[in-house]
Amino acid sequence: MINNKKIAYLGLGSNIGERIVYIEKVISELENSGNISILKISGIYETEPWGNIRQDDYLNAVLKIVTELGPMELLVELKSLEKKIGRTGNRKWSEREIDIDILFYEDFIIKNENLNIPHSFIEERKFVLVPLAEIAPDFIHPVLKKSAAEMLSTSDDKLGVTLYGNVKTEVL
Repeated sequence: MINNKKIAYLGLGSNIGERIVYIEKVISELENSGNISILKISGIYETEPWGNIRQDDYLNAVLKIVTELGPMELLVELKSLEKKIGRTGNRKWSEREIDIDILFYEDFIIKNENLNIPHSFIEERKFVLVPLAEIAPDFIHPVLKKSAAEMLSTSDDKLGVTLYGNVKTEVL
C-alpha cells in the first residue's frame, strides 16, 4: 500500500476574546481528528497586528501536521473547524476569534482564488517566522529556496513577537 500522508504547516492566530482558549480548541480538535495528526506545536507567541494595525494583539502558533487530505480538502476541513470553534466574519486582515492558515503543504506551489500555498507574505511576517523557525528551522520555502531560519534572520518585520506565558514547544 502506498503511503499518502503529507506534511503540512499550519499557522494559528487569535485576537478576539479568550485568545488562548481558541488556540487550545484548535489543537484539541485536531488531536481528535481522524484526518490530521499533529507532529509538533510551537510555543504560543503574543504578536502585534500586521496589516490592519488598529486592533488588539494576536496570539500565534505554528503546527506541523501529517494528513492524507489533499490541499483543498484540508482547506475545507480547517475552514469548517474555524466556524465550529466560533469564527465570525471573514474580511482580510480583520480581527479574528480564530484563523487557521495552511502555510506550507509539502513543497507544493498552489495559487488560485481559494488557496495560496505557500501562504502569502510568510517571509515578511515574524509572527509566522518565529514559531515556524522554532519547530522547523531547516524547512525550505519551495519558492524562495530559503530555510525558515534564513527567512527569519533576513526579515525586515519590526513588529513585536514574544513568547506568551510558559507555553513551550511540544513534540508529540
